[in-house]
Amino acid sequence: QVQLVESGGGLVQAGGSLRLSCADSGRTFTSNTMAWFRQAPGKEREFVAAINWSFNTWYAYSVTGRFTISRDNAVRRVHLQMNSLNIEDTAVYYCASDDQRWKSYSRSWDPQISDFSSWGQGTQVTVSS
Repeated sequence: QVQLVESGGGLVQAGGSLRLSCADSGRTFTSNTMAWFRQAPGKEREFVAAINWSFNTWYAYSVTGRFTISRDNAVRRVHLQMNSLNIEDTAVYYCASDDQRWKSYSRSWDPQISDFSSWGQGTQVTVSS
């Protein structure tokens, strides 16, 4: 059973930066596609960014150019560097794994919640004005 644990959330002023991390205890981290989703109060969970086993990345339009997803296979961690944060980025951020070894996704892939089978508990990010 894969266990994902997020860290790095907190309170930041608009325009500031935060770096989220997700530790993966699973044995197949290197071959999985990892992603970040977020859920704001009263809204549905939405895709933020994903990175596959060959380091290809996908981003939601709303975060493109501001957020960067990366992974460190040596320590089984995935990161989300968030810059130029705005109030609309306030949400609980969740790490997810597809648990599908070496699965390929097209460049036009639109990641969905159903594509991922393992989830962390989430970390709160609050952006103040």
